[in-house]
Amino acid sequence: MDRPTILLTNDDGIGAAFFHALALACKEEGFYVWAAAPLGERSWIGRAFSRHRSVQVNQAPGPGDQAWDIDGTPSDCVNIALGHLLPKRPDVVLSGMNIGYNASMPLGLSSGTLAGAIEGATWGIPSAACSLDLDQETFEVIRHSNHLCPKSLQPGLQAACRHAAKFARQLVGVPHSGITVHNLNYPATTLASTTVERTVPAHLRFGTLFQPGNDGYTFRWNDGEELSGRKDTDIAALERGSISHSVLDFSSVGHR
Repeated sequence: MDRPTILLTNDDGIGAAFFHALALACKEEGFYVWAAAPLGERSWIGRAFSRHRSVQVNQAPGPGDQAWDIDGTPSDCVNIALGHLLPKRPDVVLSGMNIGYNASMPLGLSSGTLAGAIEGATWGIPSAACSLDLDQETFEVIRHSNHLCPKSLQPGLQAACRHAAKFARQLVGVPHSGITVHNLNYPATTLASTTVERTVPAHLRFGTLFQPGNDGYTFRWNDGEELSGRKDTDIAALERGSISHSVLDFSSVGHR
């Protein structure tokens, strides 16, 4: 296998249009693409593993060169793929393209997309996560039919996927130590010429994410409150129309 290899995963499910667009961009960038993704949406699940049940794996028709749908979490998918499915170690692990942004520290800790990349990094493989920022109305439309992408959004999605694939190509052969993940967040209006800013995760405070109802409490999104006031955060970059690139070094947590 002369081509560089990449393992793709996500948390929106193997049939998601954004996932297929990313796989196509990676193939066009010259990668041999393995895809191992959840059977359905597994977002907001963080770094969860299916400890109390068996996980089913099936060969899938796509996307990429070889694909598997896995009835588990993004972390399950990457762990099983690296440990049992792939014939060799991939050069890069790339998770996404997520439906909606994964900016700020609280979302980074909750994201299944980030978790898939983190699992790759724990194996010593260069890893990245990528997400496309959407307004709430567009997000809801795509979330309820994530196998489709509106025509108006396709140019931005394709440009974001091409950038993510090119970025992944730059990671091939780069020595990797610790648990470091590149977190890329793209505006919906991404172009080939869109500025890339190095950023830090925004410090958001969401308060409650649940509302009471007749059958208990149900999840309800809010935009949160930005606490730092900094101009170099991932969310601030997206608001300026830039691509946000944060480097998340989990190895440094707890170090003086």
